[in-house]
Amino acid sequence: MSRRVSLPAADDLFRPTSEDAAETAQQTAVRAVPDEPEDSGSPRRPSGRVRHDEKMTVYVTSDELLEIEHTRLMLRRAQGLAVDRGRLVREAVALVLADYEANGDESILVRRLTAE
Repeated sequence: MSRRVSLPAADDLFRPTSEDAAETAQQTAVRAVPDEPEDSGSPRRPSGRVRHDEKMTVYVTSDELLEIEHTRLMLRRAQGLAVDRGRLVREAVALVLADYEANGDESILVRRLTAE
């Protein structure tokens, strides 16, 4: 006999218990991706929600981590986008790299790195 404990899934724990709650949950569902893709005019796009084969460790300060978490929660609250920290960072990196490719020496990346 297995000694493993069987726990309920998150869907079982957080399911609506009444008809009104079920309707409200369907109306305020959080989206993991926007309904319409944004056309930024840039060829560089982040990988989004795919399996990633490569890993890179980045160290951030506690303040930077709090800012990332705060942004993630604000995206969820204001735009209804459920993104994890990794996706948020990949999006930010893609934006900065696209700006660098488009603007070179005038890019925000070069300006910020040379201001240090």
